[in-house]
Amino acid sequence: MVWQRPDGREPYQVRPISFHGGFTRFAPGSVLTKFGDTQVLCTVSVSEGVPKFLAGTGKGWLTSEYRMLPSATQERQARELLKLSGRTQEIQRLIGRSLRGAIDFEALGERTLTVDADVLQADAGTRTAAITGGFVALAHAVSQLLQQGVLERSPLSGQVAAISVGLLQGEPYLDLDYIEDVAATVDFNVVMNQDLGIIEIQGTAEEGSYSRTQLNHLLDFAEKGIQQLLIFQREAISDWEQLLPVK
Repeated sequence: MVWQRPDGREPYQVRPISFHGGFTRFAPGSVLTKFGDTQVLCTVSVSEGVPKFLAGTGKGWLTSEYRMLPSATQERQARELLKLSGRTQEIQRLIGRSLRGAIDFEALGERTLTVDADVLQADAGTRTAAITGGFVALAHAVSQLLQQGVLERSPLSGQVAAISVGLLQGEPYLDLDYIEDVAATVDFNVVMNQDLGIIEIQGTAEEGSYSRTQLNHLLDFAEKGIQQLLIFQREAISDWEQLLPVK
């Protein structure tokens, strides 16, 4: 029996994806990112100074925070106030690790970029949407900092995007929505750069195990999806060639 996707997509198709730049007024970079019904507001702020372990090195830093609004899911989720859940901490660390792979910290100087990912609506894939949209917001922030003369040259050193893949009834599917995410026997989140080099893979078998062949198929699907995301990102960044010239 073949899994029938709720929205009628082919197994290798991503959901409708869009980036709405300039979504908020005060952050140098702000993008409302939509992966189907998943909506994540990604903003980037800049502050002078770096963590103590980098002070005096001339290098900058990037960190991330991730939150989900109480009404982002069908049932209201309590706000995380004094203590973050393990899931939230793990996701925001993933976002930070991923996006640091796109920054030349010497070009940034002793400044800190903070990427905030706030989930407005969740239909699975919130962390991959946060990474992919977070990069677009990062590029918008860099563009503004260059225009203002805060930075002399672009600190962008590459491109980063992320996508989910999973096994449903033994077959690979790309960019899972919530119904598929719950039903998947294997679920992966894959982060890659502009050369399709792997930055991080998170994957587990929810039931039983999976074969090396199935893993290869999942990574093949992830590559196809990320190739599309890289194009969508560049189309959402008007001065892309100035921010990261082709080498």
